[in-house]
Amino acid sequence: MKKPLCIGALALPVITTFLAAAPVQAQTQPLPTGIQRTALQRHDLTAPGRETVQTRIDFEPGAAFGRHQHPGEELIYVLEGALQYQVDGQPPVTLHAGEVLFIPAGTMHAAKNIGKTKASELATYIVEKGKPILTLAQE
Repeated sequence: MKKPLCIGALALPVITTFLAAAPVQAQTQPLPTGIQRTALQRHDLTAPGRETVQTRIDFEPGAAFGRHQHPGEELIYVLEGALQYQVDGQPPVTLHAGEVLFIPAGTMHAAKNIGKTKASELATYIVEKGKPILTLAQE
């Protein structure tokens, strides 16, 4: 009599391999004090030469990420706290948990936690594959 085949036992190595490959590589540039990036996922898109990268960025109270740009669009969703964004050509905007912001490709911008508690955002980048995800302003 044949033993029943356990699909879960066969699927586990495949799922484990997939999940191990999913995290985004660590950012090569040092982060400002009080800021932590957690890589979540990175995937090729059907648009040639484009990929999507998703990270969680945590800001300690008063921590700021200086002016920078990305080689594509950035979609921001504030998870907690109060973050002030300065996008070139626009007045500063303060966002709270549940609010969103769109940053056009190549637009210089900065972010700062203006609250007294930790603030976090979910950043999704739709960028040109093979380019650095972030370029700091040359000031």
